[in-house]
Amino acid sequence: MEILLWLAPAALVTVIAMVGIAWWGREGRGEVDRDTAARRLGEALAREQRSRPGYAVPPKAPEHSSGVALRPSRSRPVAVPGETEEAAAAPARTDRPAAPDRRAS
Repeated sequence: MEILLWLAPAALVTVIAMVGIAWWGREGRGEVDRDTAARRLGEALAREQRSRPGYAVPPKAPEHSSGVALRPSRSRPVAVPGETEEAAAAPARTDRPAAPDRRAS
């Protein structure tokens, strides 16, 4: 507790400054009578509303998820007419290496 006693003067000065500024700002507002406030409100409501610009990007359509995670389908080999049967029987090459067989234990 004694270690924190050096903070007490700074905390006290801060609280006093906060109360003083709050009180000073309170007096600077200025009062408006009800008739003037009602007239200003009526003028503001009667004014034509300015159209505000929309968003820069059109809204996206929401994706309806089924709740099931699906991997993208892999491309399947397609036989090209005019190929020999040996070339068509060869497995299609993929850009990524084959992943090792992973199993949860």
